[in-house]
Amino acid sequence: MYIRFLLSLALFLIVNAAVAEQLNFKKSRLDEGQRFEYKWLDSEGTSRHIAFTLDNSKLSTAPTEQKNYRPELAMRYVTVELLKVARQFDPRDANVKIRQQGDTVLTNVKARSEEKLKVIQGQLALAKDQAYDDYLDKHYFTRYRTFFNEEAIKPDHVRYMKEMTESLIPLSQAFYEQVNTQADAREYFNLLLSWVQSIPYDALDNRAQSNGSGFAPPIQLLNENRGDCDSKSVLIASIARAFLPDTAMVLVLLPEHALLGIALTPKKGEATLKADGKTYVLIEPTGPALFKFGEIAESSAKEIAKGLYTLEEIQ
Repeated sequence: MYIRFLLSLALFLIVNAAVAEQLNFKKSRLDEGQRFEYKWLDSEGTSRHIAFTLDNSKLSTAPTEQKNYRPELAMRYVTVELLKVARQFDPRDANVKIRQQGDTVLTNVKARSEEKLKVIQGQLALAKDQAYDDYLDKHYFTRYRTFFNEEAIKPDHVRYMKEMTESLIPLSQAFYEQVNTQADAREYFNLLLSWVQSIPYDALDNRAQSNGSGFAPPIQLLNENRGDCDSKSVLIASIARAFLPDTAMVLVLLPEHALLGIALTPKKGEATLKADGKTYVLIEPTGPALFKFGEIAESSAKEIAKGLYTLEEIQ
């Protein structure tokens, strides 16, 4: 897994000798919230320090982990909901049997008339879809279709970004206070990127097959001080959205990798992607290579050039 990205990253490191390094990480619990402190080396080799406190009241409602998607558990939930619906039918009109078989739900309906049979089957089909959608929503999953036209389930990355932006405003503000207020947004992003790239990395398994395994919501990533490319992309997008609330952004999902696109006017040499009439400058949050704003791994560039990606708009 992930061999192409690692090879590209290794080549980048050999040529550029720029590796993210976290010098210190500390977290502590305060009355008002959770405090985080970091020291790391930025892309210029300069030691940087940042500290911020996240409010307890906001953290209490934030998801702290992403469970793996297990089809049999999802179908158990759907089965229970369908049994509730089945009890509403008059047994004099129809005999309805619902049972789970592994990761499928079987329904058998016998009715007094063909018309009644079709009505009940339609109601059950609708209730099944609604129950499944409800299960996905409760557990922060979403349907996902890959560029290979595979149907899969994955964590709802965009929902995490949307719900976490307000909670992470103190983090976004802490970075903003360290850059020149008259500077280009690239100064902010380069500092932010060097920080998140220095956070220890966990490899991502194939997204369509991993069922959410390894994905860490932003609070979990901060608490555990590690994350894969999806996790780091969601974290940095949540922070960036607080910094640029009205700028278009997209999550770029490659087969075994993720990066972000920011709709800022590109400069010469920066990696970009065009979609729906907008031009996005691409950034690599993963690390440990210190890619600056507009720099991406060779493997990422090749897969994007081949169209092996899907986009999710960050609203």
